[in-house]
Formats: sequence, structure tokens, C-alpha cells
Amino acid sequence: MKAMILAAGRGERMRPLTDRTPKPLLPVAGRPLIVWHVERLAACGFRDVVINHAHLGEQIEALLGGGDAWGLRIHYSPEPPGALETAGGIANALSLLGEEPFLVINGDIFCDWNPARADTVLRPGNRAHLVLVPNPPQHPHGDFSFLEPEVGADSTAFDGAGAMHTFAGIGVYRPELFAGISRGQPARLAPLLRAAMAEGKVSGELHRGRWADVGTPQRLEELDRELRSL
Repeated sequence: MKAMILAAGRGERMRPLTDRTPKPLLPVAGRPLIVWHVERLAACGFRDVVINHAHLGEQIEALLGGGDAWGLRIHYSPEPPGALETAGGIANALSLLGEEPFLVINGDIFCDWNPARADTVLRPGNRAHLVLVPNPPQHPHGDFSFLEPEVGADSTAFDGAGAMHTFAGIGVYRPELFAGISRGQPARLAPLLRAAMAEGKVSGELHRGRWADVGTPQRLEELDRELRSL
């Protein structure tokens, strides 16, 4: 299975830190945030990783290169200024991801979910499998709720405001989920997931381990302190 790290965001809420440094290269406990992802993927047996980028993307390529330092083959999917949104960025990279299901991880999160599980979680016929987390303080209304009453069920339904759980920024997808998006076309992920959920084609799981959305300088500092204390 191939993996993709989403690294094209401008990081507006992280300014001025991101004025000269792309958000995925901001340091956390002594190493760039994106390196934590790369190391975890390599340790879990992944060999092909696709990374999209836009804002200051040349810095990402300069740091990671072809992935030799981690035993990986890293492929890059450059995007125009402003990037292509999540689904647009994935669709733009489909030629690199191939025809089989693939794992996608947001580059601006930290999570100890085990990527080795990605190869087994997607049900036959489903288009997506999502990792959810309990709603964090900065996102109290959540994104999704489980259809079944017991948390831990593997079927999800989009619930909008008042949902019990937040999308962790980790998902396993089939390429056909993005079939309606032309290469280079900006597109958001949520509408695609809503449509697939309405057809019963999405599963999910709740992760209760360590997860952080590194969306502000304050949360970056909090994660840095937490990891340094381990």
C-alpha cells in the first residue's frame, strides 16, 4: 500500500512561523513535523510515499529528497499557489498513488495511530475508512457520529453540528472516491465523504490515543512540550 502526506497548506493560523518555513517543517521535539510521519510510515513497512506541496514546497523536497535516508521512495505532487484543497490535492496525485487503496495523513497532525493497520481496515466495496478522535476543545461540535449506538462500531454517518467525534486527518481511500475530480481542480473532501456515507460506503474507527491538530503556534508549543517530556 502507498501512503500520501498532505503538506500543501499555507498555514495561515501559524503565521509568522510559516512566512518563511512551510508548516510541515516546523520543529516538534527536535525534528520537523513531517519527519515524524515519514519515520512512522517507514517503521510500519511503507515504501512508497507521495507528498503534495505548494507554499515553499521546495524546502520540503530539499529536506526529504527521494527518501533514501528512511528506506523510502518519496514522490512529490506540486500544486499551484493556493493549493487544491484536500480532495483536489489527492486527485491531482492519483497517477502517483496507483489503482489500489492508499493511506492519506494530514501533514499538520501528530497521531500515534498505527499505519500498519491501513492495509486491513477498508471493507470490500467501501470507498473510505476514517480514523476519528474525541472532539478536541478547538472543535467541540465534531464532524461525524457512528451509526451504531456503541462507540467503536465500524460504520459512520455524517452528522454535522453536534457530532460526537472529529476526523483525525487520517483515512484510507479507494481511487474511485475521487473519480469525479479533474486533475488540477480544487475540491474539498467533506462533500465526497458525505455522498459516500449516504450510500453506506464509508467505515470508521475511534482512536483514543495521542492526537494533536497542530493548527496554531500555541498547539505547536504544547505538542513540543508533551513529546519532550516523554
